[in-house]
Amino acid sequence: MSLATNSPAHSSSSDDFAAFLAVDLDSHSSDSSPDEETEGDNNAESERIKRRKVEKLENSEDIVHEVEEQSLEVLSKQQLCSHPGSFGNMCIICGQRLDEESGVTFGYIHKELRLNNDEINRMRNKEMKELLQRKKLILVLDLDHTLLNSTELRYLTVEEEYLRSQTDSLEDVTKGGSLFLLNSVHTMTKLRPFVHSFLKEASKLFEMYIYTMGERRYAFEMAKLLDPKKEYFSSKVISRDDGTQKHQKGLDVVLGKESAVLILDDTENAWTKHKENLILMERYHFFASSCRQFGFNCKSLSELKNDESETDGALTTILKVLKQVHHIFFNEVSGDLVDRDVRQVLKTVRAKVLEGCKVVFSRVFPTKFQAENHHLWKMVEQLGGTCSTELDQSVTHVVSTDAGTEKSRWALKEKKFLVHPRWIEASNYFWKRQVEENFTVEQTKVEQTKKQ
Repeated sequence: MSLATNSPAHSSSSDDFAAFLAVDLDSHSSDSSPDEETEGDNNAESERIKRRKVEKLENSEDIVHEVEEQSLEVLSKQQLCSHPGSFGNMCIICGQRLDEESGVTFGYIHKELRLNNDEINRMRNKEMKELLQRKKLILVLDLDHTLLNSTELRYLTVEEEYLRSQTDSLEDVTKGGSLFLLNSVHTMTKLRPFVHSFLKEASKLFEMYIYTMGERRYAFEMAKLLDPKKEYFSSKVISRDDGTQKHQKGLDVVLGKESAVLILDDTENAWTKHKENLILMERYHFFASSCRQFGFNCKSLSELKNDESETDGALTTILKVLKQVHHIFFNEVSGDLVDRDVRQVLKTVRAKVLEGCKVVFSRVFPTKFQAENHHLWKMVEQLGGTCSTELDQSVTHVVSTDAGTEKSRWALKEKKFLVHPRWIEASNYFWKRQVEENFTVEQTKVEQTKKQ
């Protein structure tokens, strides 16, 4: 999508006419010469000069008339113009200076570009028509903890110092390196495993945006690492400087209809108005500072000299989900393409994950907490399962943090699945019911003491 970067100049008829007069006076002075003045008695020459002056006068009148028509046309445009957008308070169509600010700023497309709501809707409809014809949707991608993990150099631990000697060259980023030292922003960045393949495959199905709560300079540096050839994002790099709400992300700065947008982000609260578009990502914690930031008292992947799997890591899993949603949207949903809603497709796919599971919770919520309002209860329902507070034979899973509770013991006795709450979260992140045996529950020391 391209936008004109130059606004038409606004000029008055008097200015244009003054310019014409200056040119005309110069031409008059060049037409006269001493020889012509001395030949004033020559009638033929005198007539010739008169004719030239008459012609110039006629030409002057024509030009004045043309200038007046152009000025009236500009004035008419200004009076009729809906002012669809502006650069620096000047209309991009008629050039009129606008006193009131309205609409949304799209600074990531062009500095000081502002579009009004009607123009945004027009462009979104046009963009969507073109994308749907190419069988593409829109994918908005978060950076930190989703596609990569960064740390300030001063926060590297002693156990991470070895990384300084293992960084890849910024001058040859196209070779697919994954660990980079960015002295310009005093940062070390680790790209998530499979990210290059992910972007390549996703770009075939989606028009992609970067949307980060980081600063613009940081966003551009990360975009260079992810897309050094500018094949995927071009100018579609949105930072916190471009948002319309503080500490929030919104699709109002994305030139795409919400019904055709999917979002990948590790922070659900950043998208309070667009949760139906969101695919929540498992956070990528490569550096120790990232673990500490989120309260994990454990060794980081970098300290363990380990990393996510390329073949079955988070991005590999989510790419399969994206392909599935894309296929259903274009091949299985009935009706016109423009009327289809990818949010409904996403909801349908998500509801298959725990379909057929009936869950009872034990010692997971605070005593007086309304169970139906807990995020795990809601998560089970979104994944297609059902929840209950009562035990019966239709229950398939008891979710608990303690194997010694009454409900937990019932599950073991009745040969039902007894799983830790992480089983629900893992199923949610991986869009697949996880193997229950990998999420066993241990008996707490309190219950063990009671039995003794």
